[in-house]
Amino acid sequence: MISQLSRALALASCVLLVGCASGGLPKYERPIARKSVQQVRTTAYTHSEADHLRHGRRTALGTTLQSGRVTSAAADWSRWPVGSMFRIRETGQTFVVDDYGRALAGTNTIDLYKTSRTAMNRWGVRHVTIENLRWGDVDRSLAILRQRSKYQHVRRMIEQIEDRYASLKRPAPTMFAAASTPPVRFSQPVPATRPIAANGVTLTPFSTSRSR
Repeated sequence: MISQLSRALALASCVLLVGCASGGLPKYERPIARKSVQQVRTTAYTHSEADHLRHGRRTALGTTLQSGRVTSAAADWSRWPVGSMFRIRETGQTFVVDDYGRALAGTNTIDLYKTSRTAMNRWGVRHVTIENLRWGDVDRSLAILRQRSKYQHVRRMIEQIEDRYASLKRPAPTMFAAASTPPVRFSQPVPATRPIAANGVTLTPFSTSRSR
């Protein structure tokens, strides 16, 4: 009887652990200061990953993932609001935040888009210096996220934005190069049956994944 009870408890523990691992959020990190230059941890993702196939090359805005002069990046929008633009000092590459993900909510990690698994794996995990060229729109971020509040990681971002709203609305320092940085031109959004209007911009809703 004791043996059967032990096995039952062990099984219950395993189920609980699996459930937490599959649906939990990453460990919360205190937001780093909003400065023109920051030291951040970066990872990489690509559209051909198993948990990204359902979205293909779409971003959290319903636009096409960018790669080239300006490349897409995913982040916690309460740390780097949608539209934030930065340059990695070590590589000279410029990125714009147009995506987010469960593994990023509540962290200071930025996920960089790569066009292939090879490039993604080659990047791995790197701590880099970023030069913030432009801070994104916190109101637009909040408007988009509120439409998707059924997701736990989205609720975490919403709560953080609301808690720090006043400070996020204050102008933050950027690099002087921002004045000469061309505006980002997003691709046309993927058609959707239920478009979301936010600040005069039509957005495309979709389900969430690791990088959404």
